[in-house]
Amino acid sequence: MSSVSEYFSGLFGGIKSLLTGMRVTWGELWTKKITEQYPENRATLVIPDRFRGELVMPHDDNNEHACTACGICQMNCPNGTIQVISKTIETEEGKKKKILDRYIYDLGLCTFCNLCVITCPSDAIVFANTFENAIYTRSKLVEQLNHEGSKLREKKKEPKPVVSQPVAKAEAAVHGDNSKPEGTPQTPVEPIPAQDIKEDSGIHPEQNYPKDVTTKTVPPSKTEADIDPKKDKE
Repeated sequence: MSSVSEYFSGLFGGIKSLLTGMRVTWGELWTKKITEQYPENRATLVIPDRFRGELVMPHDDNNEHACTACGICQMNCPNGTIQVISKTIETEEGKKKKILDRYIYDLGLCTFCNLCVITCPSDAIVFANTFENAIYTRSKLVEQLNHEGSKLREKKKEPKPVVSQPVAKAEAAVHGDNSKPEGTPQTPVEPIPAQDIKEDSGIHPEQNYPKDVTTKTVPPSKTEADIDPKKDKE
């Protein structure tokens, strides 16, 4: 009796799973197809911008790039895909400066990890979304990313901000007016000397100075004769 019940339970369980699968298949039969008919639709094919196809170095209209030949991308590449070749030139001021000579990139060794782009301090390289890179010769996968005759894009020097008059007045109020003659107090409020304090004011700098109870010390203004040995022992 148990064998018969097991038979029918397995039979109906199989039919149920079959109908569940057929329901998914029937639903997908009427959904909109997203399969790209490549290469027939090459003219209308859209590749996401986040796709990493190959490494490129953008240049502007003046054939200038942002690479400083620091070599950080080469050091962070896990398999030696990048080779930065630099050279030293002498500027108009007579200073020596390192610039980029050749930027070699091997597409055949690249793992598209994006570490070079992330660690570049000047954002000189990016990944393009081109994907038609299949060729018959491996040597053609080695590319020079910087263009012939290209140079580093110079940063524009921003002029130093001019201190406005209200700021100068505020600094004079805090730090004093340096234009006064020598010997004149430079602080906005001249402090009152200790000897000019009146006796009836209740202010006695030498007498009211508290003693440090943690270290058993006294202020420098007091001498050893003013110390009470009994109080000090307490």
